[in-house]
Amino acid sequence: MVATKLEITRREPYEDGQPFGDGGSYERIDGHIHFSVDPGHDANRAIVDLDRAARDANGRVGFRAGFCLLQPVEAARANRRLLFYVVNRGRLSLPMNRPAPQPEPGDRIDPGDGFLMRHGWTVAMCGWQWDVEPRPGLIGLEAPMAMDGHQPIQGRIAVQFQPNEWHRDQLLAHMPLHPPPGKLSWAHRPYPAADVEDPEASLTARSWPGGPRTAVPRADWRYARDVDGTLVPDDRYLWLRGGFLPGIVYEVVYRTRIAPVAGTGMLAMRDCVSFLRHGPAATGNPSASRIDFAHGFGVSQCGRFLRQYLYDAVNLDENGRPAFDGLIPDVAGARRGEFNHRFAQPSGQHALGFGHLPPFTDDDQINPLTGVADGLLRRQRERGGLPKIITLNTASEYWRIDCSLIHTDLTGTRDVEPPANVRIYMMAGTQHGPGVLPLNDTTPAGARGAHTFDVVDYMPLVRAALVNLDRWVSEGVEPPPSAFPRLADGTAVPREAVLEKLAAIPGASSLDPVMLPRLARIDLGPRAAEGIGEFPPRVDGFYPSFVSDVDADGNEVSGIRLPDLTVPVGTHAGWVPRHVSQGGIGQAVDMMGTTLPFSATGGARERTGDSRPAISERYRDRDDYLARVRAEATKLVEARYLLVADIDIVVRNCAERYDAFAATPALAGRR
Repeated sequence: MVATKLEITRREPYEDGQPFGDGGSYERIDGHIHFSVDPGHDANRAIVDLDRAARDANGRVGFRAGFCLLQPVEAARANRRLLFYVVNRGRLSLPMNRPAPQPEPGDRIDPGDGFLMRHGWTVAMCGWQWDVEPRPGLIGLEAPMAMDGHQPIQGRIAVQFQPNEWHRDQLLAHMPLHPPPGKLSWAHRPYPAADVEDPEASLTARSWPGGPRTAVPRADWRYARDVDGTLVPDDRYLWLRGGFLPGIVYEVVYRTRIAPVAGTGMLAMRDCVSFLRHGPAATGNPSASRIDFAHGFGVSQCGRFLRQYLYDAVNLDENGRPAFDGLIPDVAGARRGEFNHRFAQPSGQHALGFGHLPPFTDDDQINPLTGVADGLLRRQRERGGLPKIITLNTASEYWRIDCSLIHTDLTGTRDVEPPANVRIYMMAGTQHGPGVLPLNDTTPAGARGAHTFDVVDYMPLVRAALVNLDRWVSEGVEPPPSAFPRLADGTAVPREAVLEKLAAIPGASSLDPVMLPRLARIDLGPRAAEGIGEFPPRVDGFYPSFVSDVDADGNEVSGIRLPDLTVPVGTHAGWVPRHVSQGGIGQAVDMMGTTLPFSATGGARERTGDSRPAISERYRDRDDYLARVRAEATKLVEARYLLVADIDIVVRNCAERYDAFAATPALAGRR
């Protein structure tokens, strides 16, 4: 086994031994898992710079990761399924257990409604991200360094950020958007500067992503942080004379003095799962002989991580055994990310890099720029161990420009159907994360929208997807058909067509089509094969991209449509413009969507000139409305997009929307 040791630091009853339905009481096990891998083995050769890491006397590379396991105390109560949750930026939490977790991490793992435990799932997490700061509630990876002799390799990197508020200094990392005492207290380890006086380092500013760069004079910025008005030199921070302005896109390019082998995070995930599946009790495996099937679930950044894992064909361990039988990359869009190249920043999202390059579709297609055919699953299919995959996305991933590329060709002229081992579902009218009431226009990170954010809760659809994936893997029961916007039936359309339709809705501030985020064709230079990019990357143009068309109410017509859209009390969209107070006018708030409630009455509708019928004009009363909601939810159960047990959740969600909107006038968009 390449997982050489499980170092347990805590083993205790989970939630004081509270029983969870069929799963009974659970235990929680925390600690560190140690790994030792052969850099020359075929299973590991895709990992960039693994061959540059220090080796032990046996020629192997060692590293360790934080570890957490939740499993039934009684083995007989376990369902013999492992769900490996790819922790998002290191945060311990339980996916699919409603309600959504709070933004601040903590040592307690909230069980929510106990969905996974009630069904006997074993849930494992291990650190995969080298830049997670160690603190309660977060787990990370102690990655080996790529070495140049006796010192880590040095080289240039770029860090990009767009503030929501003015501030004096900025950590050299994607998170947080604001330094403490900002909106979020947790942050990521940055790449420190190799030389704080480096004259070749540069800082540029742009008024919108992809816009022209303006150089900031070197005399106006330095590597330092502001401590009560005093500048303290710090190779991990950037200080700017006059401060960083909201809405401006800043990018600093500099030389760093460390080179973690970021791709070992994929090996940590794979070998942690293999250890739990196959390791005997004598090796210290607390789940020995308990696991028949293993599934992986990753949200957002972690969904992109799973896409990279598949592209690099890492699912077979050194013994030739597949780690995962099934995977759910959730809200990842068409991207991968900075997970397996030199100087990778796993927390980065928007700076153009390797994760923005083709392939986007699962099967091969020819890149019209290069003439090269490639597909996300090509290498894993050739090596073997290809899992079943359910790909989930919200409307937000389509509106950020890239998501339709997972099922259209690169010329934007035809649909590309997923292969037999893949299903693709768009959850219509939803934003990147599940929506909640009350209506709100500001994120925990301080980003403010011009409208109130999307309130549609898509989590019941994700739970059904997990059950469908497990039945597909364990029983051979095919999941329901893919559901996404298609060019062939006219449901996939350009963004501008939807914005034109939405312009008639009072308060629906439109995004400027010129400002819409773009996924570019980029050239990272001749050294791309070594995992080192050029700055800035060359932009050759834009790939054609599409979103779902909308109905007369402004709600999307394709994908899986919850009753929020089929019997609506408002318009729900996967995008929202930035508020004027935060700069970047015409751009979108990252990952957020919009809910624009209908008018409560016909009189209120007439006063605003709203073309959408009012709630009182659509439904006789609350009972009539909820009866229609239940009927629509039942249709989703019959189609197997929703679990019978979650009908009441969907009805309850819709009841809350009705109660909130039917008694109050429609809310106009914020300006």
